[in-house]
Amino acid sequence: MNETVHHLSPDRLQDPATGYAGLDGGEGLPRVVLPGLRTPVRLVTRYEDVKAALTEPRLIRDRSKVPGGTDGPDAQDELLEPLGDLPPEYARYVSAHLAFLDGAEHARLRTPLTRAFTARRVAALRPFVEESAARLIGELAGREEADLLNEFAYPLATSVICELVGVDGADRARVCDWIRDFAYGDGSRMGDGLAGVVEYVRSLIARRKADPADDLISSLLEGAGEGGAGALDEEEITAMVFLLINTGITPPALFLAHAVLALLDHPGQLARLRAEPELLGRAVPELLRHVTLLRIGATLYATEDFAFAGTGLRRGDSVTVALLAANHDPAVYGEASATLDVTREPGRGRGHLAFGHGAHLCIGAALGNLVTGVVFERLLVRRPVPELAVAREELEFGHWPGDGFHLVRLPVRL
Repeated sequence: MNETVHHLSPDRLQDPATGYAGLDGGEGLPRVVLPGLRTPVRLVTRYEDVKAALTEPRLIRDRSKVPGGTDGPDAQDELLEPLGDLPPEYARYVSAHLAFLDGAEHARLRTPLTRAFTARRVAALRPFVEESAARLIGELAGREEADLLNEFAYPLATSVICELVGVDGADRARVCDWIRDFAYGDGSRMGDGLAGVVEYVRSLIARRKADPADDLISSLLEGAGEGGAGALDEEEITAMVFLLINTGITPPALFLAHAVLALLDHPGQLARLRAEPELLGRAVPELLRHVTLLRIGATLYATEDFAFAGTGLRRGDSVTVALLAANHDPAVYGEASATLDVTREPGRGRGHLAFGHGAHLCIGAALGNLVTGVVFERLLVRRPVPELAVAREELEFGHWPGDGFHLVRLPVRL
């Protein structure tokens, strides 16, 4: 019997209340085609199944490592098709993404980053984040219209990750423009954006070799200089720094804009947070859960035939996880799982999955929590509530292939 294949629209992917209802039909993991793609994948939606998938050793991220090999169309390849037009000397820095690696190779590249991305280094950024947020708010306050995404969230995210990595202050606006060309344009300037960042990182590495500083690049170079098993070479450091800059700008900026919009959409919750600022410790993870900026995770591949979540998988089958659906699973978050609740306190072991889970848990999770808390406090608690400068239905959204819609602008009055 032929299985039903569900073709999902972007608006369905971002609707946690009803968007994923009726997909399984009692058949186990549904086969779906994600928006803008052509090849079906198995979609995991329940919280416990998503956590299990992200730690299941028989589900790997590198398709080339499936025993016996695989062929035929693949959803992950479709997402990466635009890279085929990029010069190979630059495209390799994207294909080396940690999200596509497994096991020992993933650990070898990630471990030096984890060692450099210390809790001390992140905590030390708080005064810088507070000053940067206050300065940007001051520059936008009083204007008839300010774009909270492009004039606040993007510059703030850029300043923070660049301060951590070691990008010089005078170069940060250029780096942000390159990343936006690469990650969030129409694709026409993707190659220029990638080349710009890579060449800049190479030049920065050369400068830090000659004159080390108290930044992450210098820390990575110090580890490389010490040698030993797992030490990164300069090409790998370039790839890792590009990864940090790329993932440290666009996703955090978009999340901050979507989180502010979510609170504006729930004025009662915003009023509760303003009346009880001590709730910030709960509001930050709740907004991360509620928004879940990355709705769909990386593609996973079965290394053998086995049963998972009530479904028989064959070697080479592709599976992906619906992080938004998992973060709104009523079995974990109750019947009000689709509701924003700044007082919510998940049970032990039931925290949100917005940063992923397992070996691929986002390296920047602690930094994301810090920046989000500062923004909520400075922008939403300490001052008058921002107001949308356009009608809610006039907000502009763009579609990301394989995912849902994301804000293009967020016009407000501060």
